[in-house]
Amino acid sequence: MEGVTPRAQGKIVTMLKEKLRADLSAAMKARDEVRTRTLRMTLTALTNEEVAGKQARELSDDDIVKVLQREAKKRREAAEAFAGAGRTEQADAERAEGVILDEYLPTQLSDDELAALVAGAIAETGAEGPRAMGQVMKAVTPQVAGRADGKRVSGEVKRQLAG
Repeated sequence: MEGVTPRAQGKIVTMLKEKLRADLSAAMKARDEVRTRTLRMTLTALTNEEVAGKQARELSDDDIVKVLQREAKKRREAAEAFAGAGRTEQADAERAEGVILDEYLPTQLSDDELAALVAGAIAETGAEGPRAMGQVMKAVTPQVAGRADGKRVSGEVKRQLAG
């Protein structure tokens, strides 16, 4: 296996995971504490996800994005909780970690783009009224995967079906 790194021997290492590892190394060299802490926690979450279940597995880039989204959501929720409790220093730290995680996530849809996708899904399914929300969500979710928070999507679907 000439030219293959020892880490890559025997298993396929995804590009995103390698980028995270390389960025962690660079952050450690630059003594960037926030980035180092964030990337370490993220890589730990990825490792935990790989060994969860009955059999260890290698995560695809799509799986890694899902873990990153989950981690980013945790940071947003923690920041809100800390801010609500008057602990601004911790809230700022959580927000800073969230900004770093956002760098590795797909670009989020704007409100106009999301509204257009939802309108298209409603037209495609012929859905009418709030009872058809599940039908519309089923159609629009694959289109927005990773590019919009589920809460935002369901809010927009509700708004358009009610109006």
